[in-house]
Amino acid sequence: MTPRAAAHMTATISVGEHARSVQVFGLTIDLDIVWATLIAAAVLLVLGYLMRRRMTTGVPGGLQLFWETVIEQVSDIAGSAIGERGKRFVPLATAIFLFILICNWMEIIPSGHNPEWLPPPTSDVNLPLAMALTVIVLVHYESVKARGWRGYFRHYLKPYPIMLPINIIEEITKPITLTFRLFGNIFASTLMVSVLVALLPVYAFWVGELIWKPFALFIGAIQAFIFALLTLIYLSIGMETEH
Repeated sequence: MTPRAAAHMTATISVGEHARSVQVFGLTIDLDIVWATLIAAAVLLVLGYLMRRRMTTGVPGGLQLFWETVIEQVSDIAGSAIGERGKRFVPLATAIFLFILICNWMEIIPSGHNPEWLPPPTSDVNLPLAMALTVIVLVHYESVKARGWRGYFRHYLKPYPIMLPINIIEEITKPITLTFRLFGNIFASTLMVSVLVALLPVYAFWVGELIWKPFALFIGAIQAFIFALLTLIYLSIGMETEH
């Protein structure tokens, strides 16, 4: 890379910059992330509403077939991971998968400049962290509910009491790894788009997006699936009993 190109990249790529931010009680709120999150949630709710209105016992339409396929796959995973008790977590895992998928796939919206006005909200660490903490809190709640307080605290001493520090560290790292696995992959994908903006001329930028965006769709789908899958796995581990 020539010094001129390097200088051009330095002047163009802004990591962590947002199109619009406001200060509320000393906290910085990134409005582009907030709006993108609300739009993703609205899309999921509309899809669910349309599915309920068009649901039929006869020949299913395309939307119903899509929902049935997703729910069937999630049900199979929940059943194999948790057993009969896993049925009540199917709606949760389905909602998590579809919400993250919509958030991730917002990356395909043409940006044309940096920062983006409507970035994928999962490219900001706050949303993955909030979702990871919510999942982990639910895991511990279900663990206490299944094992009782005595069984919950005793599982930190298994298989041997000397494993107590390692088991505690493992529980602490679960939300951290859950967060950064999703955030890191989506942020890296959006950063790749910024690199394309910096390196390619305006008239050739669409070529770079045409090459990268399909790959970004694949990454987004995989990360949504992994997050939902790990949610079910963590619930399965937390609800295990000596029986």
